[in-house]
Amino acid sequence: MTPEGSLLAAEGLCKTYGRTTALDDVEFSVHPGEVVAVMGPSGSGKSTLLHCLAGIIPPDSGTVRYGPHSLTGLSDARRSALRRTDFGFVFQFGRLVPELTALENVALPLRLNGTKRKEAERRAHEWLERLEADTVRGRRPGEISGGQGQRIAVARALVTRPRVVFADEPTGALDSLNGERVLTLLTDAARDTNAAVVLVTHEARVAAYSDREVVVRDGRVKDMQAGLL
Repeated sequence: MTPEGSLLAAEGLCKTYGRTTALDDVEFSVHPGEVVAVMGPSGSGKSTLLHCLAGIIPPDSGTVRYGPHSLTGLSDARRSALRRTDFGFVFQFGRLVPELTALENVALPLRLNGTKRKEAERRAHEWLERLEADTVRGRRPGEISGGQGQRIAVARALVTRPRVVFADEPTGALDSLNGERVLTLLTDAARDTNAAVVLVTHEARVAAYSDREVVVRDGRVKDMQAGLL
């Protein structure tokens, strides 16, 4: 049964790659406005869980529910549409489009959804100001620092006002000072917009920004709040 009030929930997720079990009967949920840190060593299944939750890869068995939708029952096109409108993504290395300026990168999700250029860039400008990256709005990714680039990536993830933000090692390529600032901006902005955040990390200092921690080990998930597998 989906936990009451949850926005995104997984039930009985299993995923294998050959003889390797990535997820073994996993249960997971996150509520609106909640930041959940998914911790674990490299190869434990953290990123596989995130990709299943986001509908990027299908589980071998089990279900993922987003609100009234069963992601595992939707077509590829419908899942892709949800990722453009309802989900935001922040990756370890930003994955900005090198040919576009910071402003154009942030506006890109809106443009792909059909928003007119002037309105898309207005909203992108607002998010760049909020993420303290407005001074580099006219520069391309190769002309800015790693910390600035990751703030732009966060702005791009939030510009569509997604209901769920998936952040996969978002500070892994940053020094501690820049990493802490990016995490503060990301979690504060998400909570202000009541977005849920699934934050994948192997660092305790990053998980400290969350409301709750779960640990993935050998494909199993342990909720540190509940203390149960």
